[in-house]
Amino acid sequence: MREVTEQQRQGSAVWTARVLTLFPEMFPGPLGQSLAGKALNDGVWRLEATDIRSFAQDKHKTVDDTPFGGGPGMVMRPDVVDAALEAATGDGLKPAIYLTPRGRRVDQALVQEWAAGPGMVLLCGRYEGLDERVIASRGLLEVSLGDIVLSGGEPAAIAVIDACVRLLPGVMGAAETLEEESFERGLLEYPHYTRPAEWKGMKVPEVLLSGHHEKIRAWRLREAEAATKSRRPDLWDAYEKSSSRRKED
Repeated sequence: MREVTEQQRQGSAVWTARVLTLFPEMFPGPLGQSLAGKALNDGVWRLEATDIRSFAQDKHKTVDDTPFGGGPGMVMRPDVVDAALEAATGDGLKPAIYLTPRGRRVDQALVQEWAAGPGMVLLCGRYEGLDERVIASRGLLEVSLGDIVLSGGEPAAIAVIDACVRLLPGVMGAAETLEEESFERGLLEYPHYTRPAEWKGMKVPEVLLSGHHEKIRAWRLREAEAATKSRRPDLWDAYEKSSSRRKED
């Protein structure tokens, strides 16, 4: 389980997602629904979506320009984006994250780290990308959802925020719900079943109907290990190494 900061424990600060985007109307979007939406309405967390275009200085509110060296597409201007970042980070809110396909892949450990902090500033890229000098001068943390290319950083920002918000105290309810999810133990999640006990000729595994909690836990662990080994060899290798270290200790 992640650690909750003392600031959050005392209720003296609200976890804040501050989004810099060319399309602020895309927010809250899905974040305004279900558990995240209820938590937003209840003041458990705060969402601030700012239009990057409002920091442009010319009458046309230009935020992009042609790339030096030629090539297709446009690049987000450093002066405009830097001004937006200056305003967004002025109170010390960290980390400042740039959502880009070339960034570090987001994983559950990273999400836990962010959720335990005060919040985040998320810069949503568009066009061909962002002038490299902004990334360097601001020390932006570049992150990616995976080896895919989206039209912009907004869908990725929504996914990252949702992953963090559901870990905030009180949002999901029972702590056990979080502890048994995929990636929490370095494994994919085990299969789930509900009523009816038989459907289209397929029966629920007998052990789940037994009421024997220890046997059920053992079955779920075996199933989680089997799924991870077959579907995510990379996770399985890391899990085996971690298990070996625990045995040695």
